[in-house]
Amino acid sequence: MAEPSGEGGKAPAFRLTWVALVAAAACAAPPAPRDTGADLRSLEGRAEQGVAEAQADLGARYLTGDGVPRDAEEALRWYRSAAQQGYAPAQATLGDLYLNGGAIPQDDGEAARWYRLAAEQGHAGGQYGLGYLYGVGRGVDRDDAEAARLMRLAAGQGEVRAQYAMALLYENGQDVPQDHAEAARWYRRAAEQGHARSQAGLAALYLDGRGVDRDAAEAARWLGEAASRGYVTAQVDLAFLYGVGQGVPQDDAEALRWLRRASDPAHARSEANIAAMARAQYRLALVYANGRGVAASDAEAVRWLHLAADRGLADAQADLGFMYLQGRGVPADDAAAIRWIRPAAAQGHAPAQRHLGLMHRDGRGVSPDAAEAARWLRLAADQGNARAQLDLGVLLAAGTGVPADAVTAHQWLALAAPRLAGDDHDRAVEARDAVAARLTAAQRAEAERRARDWRPVTER
Repeated sequence: MAEPSGEGGKAPAFRLTWVALVAAAACAAPPAPRDTGADLRSLEGRAEQGVAEAQADLGARYLTGDGVPRDAEEALRWYRSAAQQGYAPAQATLGDLYLNGGAIPQDDGEAARWYRLAAEQGHAGGQYGLGYLYGVGRGVDRDDAEAARLMRLAAGQGEVRAQYAMALLYENGQDVPQDHAEAARWYRRAAEQGHARSQAGLAALYLDGRGVDRDAAEAARWLGEAASRGYVTAQVDLAFLYGVGQGVPQDDAEALRWLRRASDPAHARSEANIAAMARAQYRLALVYANGRGVAASDAEAVRWLHLAADRGLADAQADLGFMYLQGRGVPADDAAAIRWIRPAAAQGHAPAQRHLGLMHRDGRGVSPDAAEAARWLRLAADQGNARAQLDLGVLLAAGTGVPADAVTAHQWLALAAPRLAGDDHDRAVEARDAVAARLTAAQRAEAERRARDWRPVTER
């Protein structure tokens, strides 16, 4: 691949929002009937007699189609009958149904009303659901402090989604002081209940040594638990550990096995799963391109790159474009290359931005356009891409199709030279010195000052 893009290391730190938090710790689907072996006629009889628990169980059967035709209206009728008697589990389930919609019309106000009734009885699911609504300001005025209070109450009762939420809050320092040890405690409580995201979160703390002693083997153990439960992100991360031999014996075949599981399109049920699946497909492409544990195959690499690129992964889009540029695994095709490089560049992918600039400069796949070339090279150079800094410096020094600017050219060339090696380094030094010979002492001082003061703009 022309200019390896990689996956950029760790994601940048960000302030967690309640929307993002509960998108991860999503409200559960309504529970399945608790007495699935009970005689349906007996259950219906007890429900008709007004037994709230039987009404809720019958509602769950109608909602899931267990022994009866699936019927959302009938399910709602029985849940509501149980909830109106003050049966907290049915009240919390009604909150879930109104919050998520689908089976019934979505209604945040009704969700808040039923969650509150359940929460006031100390029901953990009601506390969690109401806490979520306060966190995002749906059906109630937003109140992060009240959201955190309710989450803590639910978590203390063993509500696994709330425990996961508390772990995220402490890990990110939102509405509570940042405390990785406390995050680890909540992750562990949820992880021990089999919550896959918490298992993966605890694994990440063990890998980094945050809140716990660094322990790659323990991280791999928890990732294995989460991966075995079908959590795609954990499968991708576990594959990485096997690939590099961190916490587990290095095993390319095992890495490949987990990547293949993560790449299964059956996982495409949520945006998070789709993103993780795309990363797995991208890593499979790298496995085939580099021949790690499999026979090297550019054609197979291209096949996996297409799958990941179609799902919007910038690294895959860029590398697929580079394969078309080089004619690796596919016939060389500049138009196809630019078709994939452009969306990666638009996502802030610096190597893609550089190549798009060069293609505009050279007229490959597009009409030559020096101004457009300079624009894309500048975007990549601003992110610290040393090759783009070299290319931009040379373009500005020559003034071909763009206004010549020797001072700015020297700035970029001075930044690029110490960060390049081999022929690129020699080119940058030669170009920088040639530009320097054209500058006055004041201009050179200005160029050097700009280079000293320059800081990269991080887009991805």
